[in-house]
This record gives sequence, structure tokens and C-alpha cells, in this order.
Amino acid sequence: MHELGIVVHVVNQIEKLAKEKNVKQVIELTLEVGEVSGVVKEYFVDAFEWSKKRTEYMKDCKLNLIFIQGISYCEDCKETYPTTKYGKECPKCGGGHTYLVTGRDVMIRDVKVI
Repeated sequence: MHELGIVVHVVNQIEKLAKEKNVKQVIELTLEVGEVSGVVKEYFVDAFEWSKKRTEYMKDCKLNLIFIQGISYCEDCKETYPTTKYGKECPKCGGGHTYLVTGRDVMIRDVKVI
């Protein structure tokens, strides 16, 4: 379950930032989660709920997850396609010289504070 490691890293970043900026409370956190990141939403939410109880600034923080589609690029035909539907082989030309463009990362999109 790598979700816990990701959550702990994100929470630590937000807590550090909140302390540096003299924030009273973090009330909302929005994350972009790539659909091929391997993150299981239910595990991630559970890990977040567990982790935020142990914080100074995020105890009542609401979590929003925005899932970003996995898109791959084919170097042979120079086209993009949805990764989760076709995998590593380009559906347009059948080429295998592809790489993931979006959908792998977990990124902080927005933090609301008071």
C-alpha cells in the first residue's frame, strides 16, 4: 500500500508550509491523481483521514481528488492516445515506441487556508 507513503509525504509538505506561512488552519486540499499512478482511491482517502488526525494544521481538512487521464505519446506516428485503454502499443499505428505523457503523478493542485 504505497498510498500511505504518498499521503504522509503530502501531509508533511502541507504542514511545513502552513507553519512557515503562519497559517491558522488548512481547511481544504485538492490533489491531482494520475489514473496510472497506482493509487487506489479508497486506500488513499483512508490513509489521509488517519494521517490528518495526527497533524497540527489539517485536523479538519477536506480532501478533494481530481483524477487525471493517462495519455501516452507514440514517437512513430506522433499521436496521443488513452493509456488505460490501449497500454504501451499505439492503437493508431501499432508502434511500440510510446511513453506516458500524463497520468502518472500525484500533485498538489490547491490548498485553502484560514
